Amino acid sequence: MRVRRCIIAMIAFFLAILTMEGKNGYVVVVDSETGFPLPNASVYDRHGKPVGMSDRAGRLESLPQKSFPITIRYLGFQDMKLKTLDADTVFMQEESAVLPEVVIESTRRKLLHILAYIREYSTLTTYTDTVFLFREKMVDYMLPTDDKVKFRGWSNPRTLTAKSYVRFTDVNGLDSVSDATSNHFSWSDWVGLPPAMPLPDKLNNAENGRETIFGRYSQTETWEKAGDKVAVKVDVLADATSRRWVPQLAGFARNKVDFETLKLSCFYEDVVSDKITPVDIEKIAYRIESQGRGRDMFRFNKKDEPFFVSTDAEVYVIDHEYLTEKMARKWEAKKTEADLTEILLPPTAPELPSDIQYLVSRVEGIDKYGIRLGIKPDQKLIRTVKNPKYGPVGRTFHFLKKRLGI
Repeated sequence: MRVRRCIIAMIAFFLAILTMEGKNGYVVVVDSETGFPLPNASVYDRHGKPVGMSDRAGRLESLPQKSFPITIRYLGFQDMKLKTLDADTVFMQEESAVLPEVVIESTRRKLLHILAYIREYSTLTTYTDTVFLFREKMVDYMLPTDDKVKFRGWSNPRTLTAKSYVRFTDVNGLDSVSDATSNHFSWSDWVGLPPAMPLPDKLNNAENGRETIFGRYSQTETWEKAGDKVAVKVDVLADATSRRWVPQLAGFARNKVDFETLKLSCFYEDVVSDKITPVDIEKIAYRIESQGRGRDMFRFNKKDEPFFVSTDAEVYVIDHEYLTEKMARKWEAKKTEADLTEILLPPTAPELPSDIQYLVSRVEGIDKYGIRLGIKPDQKLIRTVKNPKYGPVGRTFHFLKKRLGI
């Protein structure tokens, strides 16, 4: 009897905790059939702007009232539109793959649109100066899935919005910070998503396994499979055939850029066929080190002085969908209802290191307007311009307005 009472009390206790969690902070997004949580479900506000994402346990944080009604979207499930989040659980209905309209749409939607978040750490160095860049940005890719599609889209990441934090350091250790730099040296703008690749024969029909592929010089690819998840580590410089993982960098190799390191780690999920494709990508991490960058760095370095560039970056896929060519061209022109000005941080991204947090705080603490107001006008700009429409004073004022962009 006592045991029975204890069990009943424990069940009541846990039910109370679940109820309190649902009311005090979040709800859980689950599959209506299995009850399993759905991680990384995307949430959009009333204007179609991304405002959140469920975490690994399917939990969704509370949202401001102005965001409602919201739409919750998860690949393979019907969109869920909600006016409120009063319930503790949101049950998502799986889409039926046999509906006629789905089959018809699949024949028309031949472009894959992928939305991703990129976090990068890049460094440009000479013998005397260093520029360090931390940048986070929202990007998208438009990839044709059929050779017959006339619209080719873009395979390099297209920046939708970005935040940059830059630190300049000289040989004496003196430094300054900014939110911009004229030196465009980051490699993250040139590394696109890897194309479709066949699984190694050893892993093709295996539930779990590991395969190592050796190149001309050393180990070039390491494959690991666990259920429907696949991870691949690639050393591109170990063999010329591995360049197929980064086709966008082929032009730099032809320009004799000296790559010292070029390594990728690619993570895929929901892999159900004998190959991995861009639609399966969950995350990509890469490191690139090079001497030179393929062109002049706006005279950052002295004549004939070498400069070195390194980029460490992480790419997190947030959402993807198949589009018609008409819809894809709207995205190309940015004539969509989606708000492309916000950075959506995925729940799987780790916390920033303390030194990066310090750099961010320094840059965000800059009083730009105060600095501009404190700059004295250059007296050399004040001169008389021959213009019969103005007097001497008017001509000077008109010239200053035009030159200073007032």
